[in-house]
Amino acid sequence: MKSTTLDISARSLQINNLHATLENGTEILKGVSLEIPTGEIHAIMGPNGSGKSTLSKVIAGHESYVPTAGEILLDGVDISEMSIDERSRAGIFLAFQYPNEVPGVSNANFIRAALQARLPKGEEIDAVAYYKSLYEKMDLLEMDRKFTGRAVNEGFSGGEKKRNEILQMMMLSPKYCILDETDSGLDIDALKIVAKGVNAMRSADRGMLLITHYQRLLDYIKPDQVHVMAEGRIVKSGGPELALELEEHGYDFLKEPALA
Repeated sequence: MKSTTLDISARSLQINNLHATLENGTEILKGVSLEIPTGEIHAIMGPNGSGKSTLSKVIAGHESYVPTAGEILLDGVDISEMSIDERSRAGIFLAFQYPNEVPGVSNANFIRAALQARLPKGEEIDAVAYYKSLYEKMDLLEMDRKFTGRAVNEGFSGGEKKRNEILQMMMLSPKYCILDETDSGLDIDALKIVAKGVNAMRSADRGMLLITHYQRLLDYIKPDQVHVMAEGRIVKSGGPELALELEEHGYDFLKEPALA
């Protein structure tokens, strides 16, 4: 895939006919097309093995997946050949379903280093302003401030890890947020807190993609569009009512000939 710069008619994260395989050649994505304009939240739902998490990782540039066709455009610029770090700096953020632990690196230093790396050469983060912003967001997410000194995700519960992912997202303030099953393993109280953090990020200048199995997340984070993924493709799109249809009928309707 050749890196290309296009005229920007509108700000969006656009996926065009994306195909991708595992390193062993197994094809997972089989022509995914999707556009997420800034100011909108889109949700992807679908059965296990449909390619939802793979899509999130391919967008972020994960090395375990090999794009074989199509393009990923961020505000009109093809980022398909960018590294993970380059995509992150360009404005992509991926909240993982299973966040990694980073032993020996405190939360505060981890986030500060990520922010520092985005500043122009020679410019330094203002420590007072940094901690003020960090504490404000931790308070919103109901995180004990002692977590600033703890190693990233080490010994955290599932809910604490997910809140920590949202904290990182809020501090980095990316253009496009991809949340891969952020609701997985959360009890109702933790889900409400995570949703509060995500909703605080809603902005006319930001697009979001939520990947989830369940309607319950969408009770708290209202999407503009819902897409259904099956066998490596987007097979149906609609408004928020589509998620309710899935909740009521499951994925049996995907077997209908019209959607084959």
